[in-house]
Amino acid sequence: MTMKIALVSPYDYPYPGGVTQHIHHLEEEFRRLGHQVKIIAPSSSDKEELARENIIKVGNVVSIPANGSVARITLSLRLSGRVKRILDHEQFDVVHLHEPMLPALPLTVLHHSRALNIGTFHAYWGTNIAYFYAKPILKRFFNKLDGRIAVSEAALGFVSRHFPGDYTIIPNGINLQRFGGDVPPIAELRDGKLNILFVGRLEKRKGFKYLLKAFPLVKRALPQARLIVVGAYSEGVKARYEAYVARHNLQDIIFTGYVTADMLPRYYRTCDVFCAPSTGGESFGIVLLEAMASGKPVVASDIEGYRLVVSDSVDGLLVPPKDEEALAETLIRLLQDPSLGYEMGQRGALKAQDYSWSKVARRVLNYYQSVMRSCGMAPIQSPLPQPSPLRVPGLPLILLT
Repeated sequence: MTMKIALVSPYDYPYPGGVTQHIHHLEEEFRRLGHQVKIIAPSSSDKEELARENIIKVGNVVSIPANGSVARITLSLRLSGRVKRILDHEQFDVVHLHEPMLPALPLTVLHHSRALNIGTFHAYWGTNIAYFYAKPILKRFFNKLDGRIAVSEAALGFVSRHFPGDYTIIPNGINLQRFGGDVPPIAELRDGKLNILFVGRLEKRKGFKYLLKAFPLVKRALPQARLIVVGAYSEGVKARYEAYVARHNLQDIIFTGYVTADMLPRYYRTCDVFCAPSTGGESFGIVLLEAMASGKPVVASDIEGYRLVVSDSVDGLLVPPKDEEALAETLIRLLQDPSLGYEMGQRGALKAQDYSWSKVARRVLNYYQSVMRSCGMAPIQSPLPQPSPLRVPGLPLILLT
């Protein structure tokens, strides 16, 4: 017997982002295992296009500055009736809300849901004034959650400061077939130059400006170095950085902008070193896992969310955030020692196996069953095989069931 599951996103779907990608992969795996799944989300995309992908659009999108980034959410005050009609019509067994304390869609769904309510907390913001001042109101919604998941210790530490309770850690996943399979590099970029790859939006917390400042130092030591910048950044943002590059007469920097899902693994396979210079606010380094699954060494900022993924001097190297000189020195070290980079890349690829989406999705489904039993609900189907414990670097063994 199958479950009928709603995956609720607060963010514009399918605009690129870690939470929407997480939801996308859970939906794929749940369907592969025979469950019925629908995604409920605000979206700037066409309704007919979304309907083909089994997404129920609820609310228009506005951009709100948050955590050194921009959150594309809905703030519509007219959601209540539509959400109630959707839930009454669909009769979901499980409603799984991602960032359940965010306005306005997750809170509205929680208010009306009579299903088993599961919340996944992704964010690590350091401090959150909204959580602090809205806590008395949000507490009522928080108490409607039957089960709570955090994607990392960093995310758990953040949310539990505001909302103490029982949580289970289930990490983000990686599509091993996409990133770890037989992916060809981009031939024209394998021309003898040493490629440093950055993947992400060009937002303040991603720390790209520190990599840009570090690159001339790398170039001075290694004239054959090249920086490739991939991400869903706007033409306006790209133009500002290109103007900076022109003013400082920097060479061998390529801004590709957004690349397709099929092309992204090829960029990872093309690089010699992957660099993630974020300054903070990262609960989990999904781009780090993508690089590791591709067999590439990683240079990343020594911040909490990244320390949970990269083991320093084992499968990558960690550097102090906002330190372009240390960043340059570390990049030079790896680029000058390809055997070290190869060894780190191989160890990273082995670690990435633990984070396959098939394993993560089964852990989530097992967690649904566990919460059902603890709530006195009859399990909807036989429990899936129990996963082996996952060792998070630097943390004790955690059994994710």
